[in-house]
Amino acid sequence: MLKFLNSTPARLVTILLLAQAALLYSSIRPEATPAARPLAQFPRTVGPWQFQQEGVIDAAEQAVLRADDTMIRSYADPSAGRGANLYIAAFRSQRDGKTPHSPKNCLPGNGWTPLEAYEENIDVGAAAPISVNRYVVQHGESRSLVLYWYQSRERAVASEYKAKFWVVADAIRLNRTDTALVRVIVPISNRDSAAAERTAIDFVRAFYPSIRAFLPA
Repeated sequence: MLKFLNSTPARLVTILLLAQAALLYSSIRPEATPAARPLAQFPRTVGPWQFQQEGVIDAAEQAVLRADDTMIRSYADPSAGRGANLYIAAFRSQRDGKTPHSPKNCLPGNGWTPLEAYEENIDVGAAAPISVNRYVVQHGESRSLVLYWYQSRERAVASEYKAKFWVVADAIRLNRTDTALVRVIVPISNRDSAAAERTAIDFVRAFYPSIRAFLPA
């Protein structure tokens, strides 16, 4: 028996049981839900980027999203003749089944066909680049470039699986499960996806400090 307890399978089982116990313990504790500023107060001007239009998320869509706070806005850089759409869905807790809806599922459901999809890193002036998903999607003759990621505290994650892993890790370590989905969409003109990507990256770099300021640290 002693030999078995010192074996690798026994150690793995022990680790699994300890992890399950930690998850159970974290689930029955009152969750720490840090305060956050309302997204309605998000800046309307950052550098050359100026607010253009507030998007509307109807009640039916809100019922599906189940986010605690949302924002969808159009911004423009008139000096360069370019624009971008910013969407943020913030979740203060995910313990009651609320979770961000992945654009890779929502966009096809709304008639957009993905043409390109991969992860890339963007230097936003922080200690390390952030990891985002890059999509080119098409609807009829229209094409758009989409960047999106999951933001939790100082961490930006592209992978849905990694985001879920960190939810569990944060629940155990910090008794928190808050996160946010951040999505940027830029129309592609004349099939020039490279120009749209430059616009999207410039927009993310300009707004990333504000995004961090409006989500719990």
